[in-house]
Amino acid sequence: MGRLSIELKNKGRVRSYRFVSILDKMIVKDLLKTVSAVLLVLVVIIVSRKFIRVLAQAIEGNISNEIILSLLGLKIIIVIGAFMPAAIFMAILMVIGRMYRDQEMAAVASAGGGVFVIYRAVFLLIFPLAVVAAGFSMVATPWAEAKMTHLMFEDQKQADIKGISGGRFSEYSHGELVFYTEDIAEDKQMKNVFVQNRTGRQLGIVNADYGRIERLPGGLYLVLQQGERVQGVPGEKDFTIETFDEYAVRIERKKTQLERHREGMASELLWSSNKLLDIAEIQNRLSIPLSVIFLSFLAVPLAKISPRGGVYGSLIVAFAIYFVYGNLKRVSHSWVVNEVLPVSVGYFGVYLLLLLLAGALLLRLYGMKWFVMQFKGRGTE
Repeated sequence: MGRLSIELKNKGRVRSYRFVSILDKMIVKDLLKTVSAVLLVLVVIIVSRKFIRVLAQAIEGNISNEIILSLLGLKIIIVIGAFMPAAIFMAILMVIGRMYRDQEMAAVASAGGGVFVIYRAVFLLIFPLAVVAAGFSMVATPWAEAKMTHLMFEDQKQADIKGISGGRFSEYSHGELVFYTEDIAEDKQMKNVFVQNRTGRQLGIVNADYGRIERLPGGLYLVLQQGERVQGVPGEKDFTIETFDEYAVRIERKKTQLERHREGMASELLWSSNKLLDIAEIQNRLSIPLSVIFLSFLAVPLAKISPRGGVYGSLIVAFAIYFVYGNLKRVSHSWVVNEVLPVSVGYFGVYLLLLLLAGALLLRLYGMKWFVMQFKGRGTE
């Protein structure tokens, strides 16, 4: 943004103001770097934990290797949208707290700059970031959630022999079906297959020369060829022994419909819905950009609450406030869903508390006289 000079005539004197001052640029630059660094750390920590679970599912054969990177990318989008308010909150505390610690705020005050000068510089970045956060919460995150659900469904639907390898036992249907194959050819034909299938008290043991996985009407089947089947109840003498040319064992039931979760619904569908759960979900999405604005408003005076404690002294208090804020959001969501709290109130009571807390901190730091001067228009920036 270029420099915009505005000349204002006040009592016969001409004063020149720049819309974006050097101080604004310095604070915005430091904030942008710190937000990026904090958000990167949070994303790496959270996504790493999620990715370990995805790898565990891939090892167990529940998902195929082809969609792992896609799931990782979608998880990154979801985590960025969810943790952007926390990253911005901590970044403001770190940047403004460092300015207090290095006596830069004293230099700003000696030049006639007040708290509103800092607010102006901070919100030059915060308002665009709030718009970005709204884009994530309203568009990108629901799209990523829906895409993940679709990928998992298609992966299960098109599953072939994922997780099955020669010389290894594979388990399906919660342990009711276990099979082993000595080797798998390039055309996915299994050789020397052993199957144990349990239905209630009945136990079936099948040995076959060949086998293959096929999706047939009703689900995913293991089709065996040239083998022998023994079936009966363990402990009893009545067993059935038979040979076969071809025999099919169902591995997974057919999934005929994609289960869509509310988190993956498009925001425009939620806006037009009158269902209580849909209204609660849209309020939850709106809470992300609102969190960016109100937490940023609180962070500026909070950074000065303990100047001798440095950056980390303020961060400890901030963590406690953010923890309480997060729990209040969850409680408010539960109250809206259970009709304890009116839908018109929703999460907005939580942001009123943040606003009151920020006002209390400003009053504590600057006094009632400062407030009166601001309302009368005699305060200086």
